[in-house]
Amino acid sequence: MSESKKILVTGGAGYIGTTLVPLLLKRGHEVTVYDNMTVDGSGLIHNFGEPNFKFIKGDILEVDELKKAVEGQDIVIHLAAVVGYAACRRDEDMAYAINHQGTKNVISCMDGSQFLVYGSTGSNYGAVEDVCTEETPLNPLSIYGTSKTLGEQEVMKYPNSTAFRFATAFGVSPRLRLDLLVNDLSYLAHTQKYIVIYESHFMRTFIHVRDIARVFEFSVNNSEKMSGEVYNVGSNSMNYSKRDVCDLIQNKTECYVHYADFDGDVDKRNYIVSYDKINALGFETTITVEDGIDELLKVFPLVKIDNKYQN
Repeated sequence: MSESKKILVTGGAGYIGTTLVPLLLKRGHEVTVYDNMTVDGSGLIHNFGEPNFKFIKGDILEVDELKKAVEGQDIVIHLAAVVGYAACRRDEDMAYAINHQGTKNVISCMDGSQFLVYGSTGSNYGAVEDVCTEETPLNPLSIYGTSKTLGEQEVMKYPNSTAFRFATAFGVSPRLRLDLLVNDLSYLAHTQKYIVIYESHFMRTFIHVRDIARVFEFSVNNSEKMSGEVYNVGSNSMNYSKRDVCDLIQNKTECYVHYADFDGDVDKRNYIVSYDKINALGFETTITVEDGIDELLKVFPLVKIDNKYQN
């Protein structure tokens, strides 16, 4: 077992955090979640019986309370964000405030010796004809991508940091999100038996939320070699078109898929990504899109979704 660390997870009540926190606790780390609770916090409830778990209700825009939470930590995993196209479009000012200024606030509270791990996004690439590597110029096409790119640029100015440009997340988490492509289409197939797809040839790349949690744990154990670097995180075997994803879902359900022949998708991301750099360090994803769809379809009958686009 690796040396126990004191780890602060901002935005830890969200989709990724509620999967990550139990993993870190299982590995013997002391984990503090700092979250403003704009979403339901029930995904964290099972952690409160753990002696090494602490929760602080706080906002990353409030620097004084944030500084108190950061003080004494060995590692800060920064997940707090307004996430996704729809949420950022609903409130552009808040998206930039949280994703850019909030990230600057986190950095301002750190002392240089503390390791900062930032959850960035492949959305920073936009639409790219060639295979994206970490050296590919960033060309975000959305408020989400632009605000996260600005946040990433701030993070990489900090002397002891790494940033993960994640593939599109999917899969079951204690705090389930259904605005993500695989999750959304699987939910539609389950509930409506009907899917409409625009720009079915557009490429995406995918990663299960549990593999996202695993790479954060990987960074905790490999901070020295990862510091100062940006990594694409996903799988070279999961660069799929939207049609590919629909085919996988259709093979497991009785849903009908209509491929619209006009431009109706406001999300213009279209790219293939290389994950060779993170693979070279020894990290590989473990869960396929197909397995993630199977799990989602088993879980959907058990959950009540009031608003599937609430992040």
